[in-house]
Amino acid sequence: MSAPPIATEPRLRDAERSQAAILLAAREEFASFGLAGARVDRIAERAEVNKRLIYYYFGSKDDLFLAVLEQAYADIRNAEKQLHLLEMEPAAAVRRLTEFTWEYYLAHPEFITLLNSANLHLARHLEKSQRVQEMNSPLVQTLGDILERGRRDGLFRGGIDPVQLYISIAGIAYFYLSNNHTLSAIFGRDLMSHKARAERLSHMCDVILGYVLKD
Repeated sequence: MSAPPIATEPRLRDAERSQAAILLAAREEFASFGLAGARVDRIAERAEVNKRLIYYYFGSKDDLFLAVLEQAYADIRNAEKQLHLLEMEPAAAVRRLTEFTWEYYLAHPEFITLLNSANLHLARHLEKSQRVQEMNSPLVQTLGDILERGRRDGLFRGGIDPVQLYISIAGIAYFYLSNNHTLSAIFGRDLMSHKARAERLSHMCDVILGYVLKD
């Protein structure tokens, strides 16, 4: 008599839930303490799992850090897809991407702190990730298509590199937020007040659109 089938689906669901809980706990831990200061014991406690399970699924703390970074990039790229930028007029699409990037960074401060930690370690984790490169390629393609459409319509100037443009969009949002404490102290302003944030977003849109639009 054959043995009864193994209930693989419930086990897979349990594994997926455990991995999701570990990634969420690890994101909070790495965002709070960085890679060097993060502790696997605390991650296990946050995720309510046995520490050995973390090593079973992810191998090491460094591998877990990479998994967290990959998930962070997957989250923002998936959110960008929901904007349906290719369905908008070119100038509106560039403005919306600029607005979205600012809004996303504000809503997800852990994304900025994770990137700070990754850069502190010279991106040696991300350099090993084919997945991150694959996730970013569609964004570059989308932005390139928008720029080309704007050029053909006589709205945008030609020769704009979509990678450089996206770095500019991300950079002017990222620097302001990652350095808001020092900048507020230096200039004697509360740069995170509602008024200051609104002024910053308006400035960002003016700068980016001023660059891509023809005179």
